[in-house]
Amino acid sequence: MKTFTIHNVNCQNCVNLIKNTLEDEYGKLEISVAEKTINVFFDDKAEYEELLKQFKTELLELGFELEV
Repeated sequence: MKTFTIHNVNCQNCVNLIKNTLEDEYGKLEISVAEKTINVFFDDKAEYEELLKQFKTELLELGFELEV
């Protein structure tokens, strides 16, 4: 598990959008609106850097910025 700060997550609708869009591809996501954090459980550690890059890009397309 890796924890990141995430920007622009302001409500449960934001959380639902992220989870519904990205959990199938990236696995379980835990998002805290109050703490502005997201826990990501990447299954494939060998391709971690590439997965993280894709994940950041897809989050940005949804309107959320990941701070690494």
